[in-house]
Amino acid sequence: MILKVSSLEAHYDGVQALRGVDLEVGAGEMVALIGPNGAGKSTLLNCLSGLVAHRGEIVFDGRPLARMAPHRISRLGLLQVPEGRQMLSGMSVYENLVLGRLALSGRNETYDLSDIFRLFPVLEERRNQQAGTLSGGQQQMLAIGRALMGSPRMLLLDEPSLGLAPVIVKGLFHALRSLNESGMTILLVEQNARLALAVSQRAYILERGRVAHHGRSREIASNSEVIEHYLAV
Repeated sequence: MILKVSSLEAHYDGVQALRGVDLEVGAGEMVALIGPNGAGKSTLLNCLSGLVAHRGEIVFDGRPLARMAPHRISRLGLLQVPEGRQMLSGMSVYENLVLGRLALSGRNETYDLSDIFRLFPVLEERRNQQAGTLSGGQQQMLAIGRALMGSPRMLLLDEPSLGLAPVIVKGLFHALRSLNESGMTILLVEQNARLALAVSQRAYILERGRVAHHGRSREIASNSEVIEHYLAV
């Protein structure tokens, strides 16, 4: 087990966003975290990254993360691709990617530029282009590529399909599936529940800050009562 979350509670903007969440992710798994807007999904990721104060226990690769600064957490290899991509828009694609190496901090490099360009060929074509001039889909690829340059042991993805055309989303999730098949551990927050369940092995459904349901993704996807009740699909 690479990540274990126990009794996690957090407040965000004065509202209790998480209410005793328990969650586990095994090494090499892709686990989906789905649920309605406001369920606490992004808050949970931000707790894991050290960006939101919380109570409860988070253990990553055997190390408690309590009160650990975000930069120290990233240097352990727990890296987040935030919602909205957060590119350095005035810098080139290449410069944004190289900045991802800051998270290495002595760990062995497992991804380099050639790996990123193999996964996302368009980034090599546009390596000298300013990041702010890329399309939304290309910026999402760059955000993932930048995180990979830090050679993550586990990748946290926050709404990667948000605002993207279906054809772009299809290609992006094909890349995520390839990463997972190569051994990358991924915790995926995704509003598109059907898509998230299709690419993940297990899933947790959050509702009002609590785990309402969890299990194998295939079983959840085939359970119409669960989908209708918790996800309003």
